[in-house]
Amino acid sequence: MKTTTRTSLRARIGKLFFFVATLHVAFHSVQALDAPPAASAVALATPEIKADAGVVTITCSTPGALILYSLDKSDPGANAGPYLAPIALPHGGVVKARAFTADHKQKSALAEVKIEPAHAGEPLPPTSTVAVTQGRQFPGYDWAKRHAAICAAVKERNPKLVFIGDSITHFFGGEPSDIGRAGATVWKKYYEARNPVNLGYGWDRTENVIWRLGEGKELEGASPKVAVIMIGTNNMGINTAPEIAQGVTRICELLHKNQPETKILLLGIFPRGPNPDGTRKKIEEINAILAKLDGQNHITFLDIGPKFLAADGAITKDVMNDFLHPTAKGYAMWSEAMEPTLAKLLGEEPIQPDAAK
Repeated sequence: MKTTTRTSLRARIGKLFFFVATLHVAFHSVQALDAPPAASAVALATPEIKADAGVVTITCSTPGALILYSLDKSDPGANAGPYLAPIALPHGGVVKARAFTADHKQKSALAEVKIEPAHAGEPLPPTSTVAVTQGRQFPGYDWAKRHAAICAAVKERNPKLVFIGDSITHFFGGEPSDIGRAGATVWKKYYEARNPVNLGYGWDRTENVIWRLGEGKELEGASPKVAVIMIGTNNMGINTAPEIAQGVTRICELLHKNQPETKILLLGIFPRGPNPDGTRKKIEEINAILAKLDGQNHITFLDIGPKFLAADGAITKDVMNDFLHPTAKGYAMWSEAMEPTLAKLLGEEPIQPDAAK
């Protein structure tokens, strides 16, 4: 009797385990049916880099692949610059490239080529002067898409006024609009009627602006009456003060060469950081060099940096909430300080602060 009972009990337990296992398999089968298919890996060909007389081209045999590259010997990751046009490297250098999927999540093997200088023994120029694209803020905004939008806007509008710079300019206002703009109201009141285009890009350095005005041809066919330039703060941790000033000077030279009638309003780099420090001193050194460009090639130099400072030299959060990018109040201070000089260059009566508020 006991043996029969134990055997029956074991059989029942076995059936129960079989039933639970069946349910487990069925549950996970349903989950697999409902789950989205896993992204399949894309086979990306390694880019091919070719150089001819100091001009570099990069290609990839994978259809639709995005080529990202670097000129500073770093491995081009998901935030490297997109290859959009042949690269001029008369002084030589190292070009590295990878192919990526459109979402920047999958990449190819690394391609790397050393380009010899056209003249042996010639020293490499500072990175602040070597034209290159960038993608440092992706996916916050797409640098290549903004470039395409700006080229289209310039072609369509033939602007009277352009602002050239980094995120400090990008966040000001105007078109193209692809990111939050703290100074939009100020921009509208001071500049909307002056047919402007905003050529500011978040995270741009001098070398990126050099690419945009050169290989990128952002102002091709246009002849703005005035170009406002304020650039260089993103080079602070990479280049020396003379190198940064050299990059800004190169930008002014390019602009004057391509738009010889355009008047350039060159602004000193704005102060940054909550209190006076070594970075502020470096900015002052750069601005002292840039001030010497005043009067050359239609350049008017203007340093409005002190307008942002309290009596003790501090920057307050109501002026720059991160001690770098102006708030709406900070952008109003910028416009009010610049307006008399800008209006004179435009040949207009200045907009009065009271009327602009």
